[in-house]
Amino acid sequence: VQLQASGGGLVQAGGSLRLSCAASGGTFSNYRMGWFRQAPGKEREFVARISWSVGATYYADSVKGRFTISRDNAKNTVYLQMNSLKPEDSAVYYCAAVRTTVLSTTANDYNYWGQGTQVTVSS
Repeated sequence: VQLQASGGGLVQAGGSLRLSCAASGGTFSNYRMGWFRQAPGKEREFVARISWSVGATYYADSVKGRFTISRDNAKNTVYLQMNSLKPEDSAVYYCAAVRTTVLSTTANDYNYWGQGTQVTVSS
């Protein structure tokens, strides 16, 4: 499985960005897709996840109501729509994949990772 994240950038507080994660090389109905983020000096933290097959979603409390994860099965792409961005959302955002049988918010449980895309929110 190969993952390619894109869509990061610089945005003012209160603004929006949409991240994309293009997936290839696997049978994605067998996977859950997650977004994680890592700020300088901090551990990688869970943001959101979605199952390819039924689209079930789960969010970290810190982003609930502001971020939306979705997928386009035809394009093998997962999105993270980020609204009402705050400076504390600034981080490198990574997409990751884990087998559907694993229900996890822990980065170490995810098997495949994209390269990361930088999101910077200015105050």
